[in-house]
Amino acid sequence: MKKQTSIARFFWTYLKAYKTQLIIIIVAIIASTYLQVKTPQYIGKSMEELATFAGTSLMLGADKADKAPLIEVVKLLLMLYSMNWIAMFIQNILMAGVTGKSTNKMRISLFKKIERMTIKFFDSHQDGEILSRFTSDLDNISNTMNQALIQVLTNISMMIGVLIMMFRENAQMSWATLALSPFAILVAILIIRQARKHVNVQQDSIGELNAYVDERISGQKVIITNGLEEETIAGFDSLNQQVKKATFKGQVYSGLLFPTMQGLALFNTAIVIFFGSWLVLDGSMDRAAGLGLIVMFVQYSQQFYMPLTQISSQFSMLQLAFTGARRLNEIFAEEDEVERDNVVEIEGLKEGIELADVDFSYVAGKPILKNINIKAEKGQMVALVGPTGSGKTTIMNLLNRFYNVDGGMIKIDGTDIRDISLPSLRSHIGIVLQESVLFGGTIAENITFGKRDASEEEMISAAKQANIHDFIMSLEDGYETIVSDENNIFSVGQKQLISIARTIITNPDLLILDEATSNVDTVTESRIQKAMENIIAGRTSFVIAHRLKTILNADYIVVLHQGEVIEEGTHEELLEREGFYAELYHNQFVFE
Repeated sequence: MKKQTSIARFFWTYLKAYKTQLIIIIVAIIASTYLQVKTPQYIGKSMEELATFAGTSLMLGADKADKAPLIEVVKLLLMLYSMNWIAMFIQNILMAGVTGKSTNKMRISLFKKIERMTIKFFDSHQDGEILSRFTSDLDNISNTMNQALIQVLTNISMMIGVLIMMFRENAQMSWATLALSPFAILVAILIIRQARKHVNVQQDSIGELNAYVDERISGQKVIITNGLEEETIAGFDSLNQQVKKATFKGQVYSGLLFPTMQGLALFNTAIVIFFGSWLVLDGSMDRAAGLGLIVMFVQYSQQFYMPLTQISSQFSMLQLAFTGARRLNEIFAEEDEVERDNVVEIEGLKEGIELADVDFSYVAGKPILKNINIKAEKGQMVALVGPTGSGKTTIMNLLNRFYNVDGGMIKIDGTDIRDISLPSLRSHIGIVLQESVLFGGTIAENITFGKRDASEEEMISAAKQANIHDFIMSLEDGYETIVSDENNIFSVGQKQLISIARTIITNPDLLILDEATSNVDTVTESRIQKAMENIIAGRTSFVIAHRLKTILNADYIVVLHQGEVIEEGTHEELLEREGFYAELYHNQFVFE
């Protein structure tokens, strides 16, 4: 059962390490807020002093009017603005550092989590969809924390500060200023709910689109070969249209907030001016003082609605960050590879490996393997044969504990592999997959990928056993040749031979070859076959093969069909039975 943390807890997990900086930021925000909410008082005071100075000047003349109080108020205003700038500078500089460090931790945590995930997760999620977590989602979080978080904290502080200052000055004018706030908050909530829904759909749609693009780019040769360019474009257009619709709706609702709040703020300003003017005309206050009070509360009205307006203008960004956090949370909520309590370490394969009454299904109710019993003694080569979908590769997945069996057990030297620690189990198993994988770096780094401390002699020996040494030495930079997408100088067969060398250097006790020659020509197949013979010699091995001539010398052959063992024995024994294997063998050699 997946258990996701709340969005607030997610952010706090990464921000709590910077408590000191956050405290300083909050103090700076409070100081900035205090300075900003005091400003309207001095603006009002300056208007009052200006009115007094103007009245005195008319009666006594400009030379006799005292302008010192007005100058003093203006000086105080300049000092308040300067101090406010310093406070805002401090909070923004510190927040930039906190954002950079915390999002960096998110990125590291996400990658570490990905590395702990089960193969099942990768089998059920497309690469592009996973990658979008590292790109668009983390970028949205980083941008929001860097730009919007300070604004949110400042605006909340501003609203509280303005409320306090207003009621200290005049309760009647304060209630007039707040007249439209319940309606404004209700409208904001209604719009935000709709915007959140569509922004969530938008980000999920972008993930699907990224996955589609990644998949099609990886398979572009197949698309071009089969003339499927127009069909691929049509598929892209369909997914892109979903993103467009979701983005449009999300932006429309997010965009409604700012003008709505701005309009309500302007309307509220009119209410404040009307109510203040009414109080002055009613004789409730002096005209000069009333003018200052009206100016002051016009400022307060704008300051009170400004937080709502600013939060509204940045809501789209905030929602993208919340959605990004939700999508990251989905990854963090996935189960890691788990082990039983009190697992043991193994030092190697001493007796053999056995699959006893193994049942397995990827999806409940759809069995892939049914009551499988296979035994391989130490040093034996066991071949798995059968049509596509018979369960051969699934057995490989189970031997490595990429998945756990549903029923029965797999035993190494009599010990259930679920009772063996995963690092210990996998350190004694080597795999050569059907599709070879080379990583960015040098050839040497690729061969020693599974054994970083391997000596140069070990690396060269592994390459020679894999029949790839001579080719490597024919390259200008030899083992230091850079492997990359841009520098793709290897054929499929050469990549496979490097993969075999990478497996040889780890010196595994149990070897699994998953149709290692299925994607190459017959000449390259011969070279790979010799390399396979070198790697298999003296090791316990499971060989999965479609080309039966690669497993004629197997000690034992298991024939699978629809998840069940239907035949088993040596090559000669199976031919004599003239059953399913014999039919496969004869049909294959007739066409070859």
